[in-house]
Amino acid sequence: MMLRVFLRRWRPVDGPSRLHGFTLVELLVVITIIGILIALLLPAVQAAREAARQVQCKNNLKQIGIALHNYVAANGVFPPSFCIQPGTTLTGNNGSWSVHGRILPYMEQGNAYDAVRLDVAWDAQLSTGVPTMRMPMYLCPSEVNDRVRVNSSGDPYTYPQNYGFNFGTWLVWDPATGQGGDGVFHVNGRLTTAAISDGTSHTLAAVEVKAFTSYFRNTADPGPQVPSSPAALAALAGGAGFKLGPNINDNTGHTEWADGRVHHSGVTTVFTPNTPVAYVHTDGREYDVDFNSQQEGRSATQRTFAAVTARSYHPGVVNALLTDGSTQTISDSIALPVWRTLGTRAGDEVIPSSSF
Repeated sequence: MMLRVFLRRWRPVDGPSRLHGFTLVELLVVITIIGILIALLLPAVQAAREAARQVQCKNNLKQIGIALHNYVAANGVFPPSFCIQPGTTLTGNNGSWSVHGRILPYMEQGNAYDAVRLDVAWDAQLSTGVPTMRMPMYLCPSEVNDRVRVNSSGDPYTYPQNYGFNFGTWLVWDPATGQGGDGVFHVNGRLTTAAISDGTSHTLAAVEVKAFTSYFRNTADPGPQVPSSPAALAALAGGAGFKLGPNINDNTGHTEWADGRVHHSGVTTVFTPNTPVAYVHTDGREYDVDFNSQQEGRSATQRTFAAVTARSYHPGVVNALLTDGSTQTISDSIALPVWRTLGTRAGDEVIPSSSF
């Protein structure tokens, strides 16, 4: 039957044979069949591509894990998220380099590392070209906004990243006492592997985040009570500074891979992965937001609390790096207590591996 559709046939008509081509009906049938086949194959192709992207994403995290362990082997401690002299504040908006910047020599980026100084603000070294570098090992291949962030003049300013380091549950930094959060990375941190008493295989090191995330910052001190819901977080927005808007460059969370502050290079476990954290702004738009109550280095007395949610473009999951160097794919449906347990380094919780 199909041969009769696709092949041209000769048949005698009162003498010499004449060539008959496709009829309109036959052509429409063929086009319909091709359309059906494409529709059937496309989801399989897309699934295969997404599987490949997830593999590459986990490989990026694996390389970050190796770099962290090489850093610990060389220095005896995990890198700090940010460095600042106690009792002081930054003279400008941006300051200390991120964990991403500190592990560059162990990510085969020694030339970039040698071109900058970690004791000088990263945004004072834009002329080196390093802060605007696209670092492929810090970018998930599923990121839809894999692009340079530009400044108000339209010039390249910095590049985003997709892997936030574990700053803990809610508290990030108390500049008055020097206390950091309950995660693995914090301001002036010098944590050893022994400090992770919950076990390195049960403690997050890094997890996926989305580039160009909306956020608000620099509010009144919200206190140590962890927000119980996204609505409770949105209620803290009074008097905040907002980094959100209708244009992609208005939403600047996780757009500065070199910046060590939590809203750019970190993650906290206030909410489970991919939880929508809705905030309706005065422009009438709803944004999925992060929160930093006080930018690290901005105040010598006010504490920093943060809700920076793990997010990814992988349906229903995020990829994560554990402190032992292994990687895990974690479901959005993970129980909140389990998620927060993974974020603490010394909470003395018991957590079976089957629960995440």
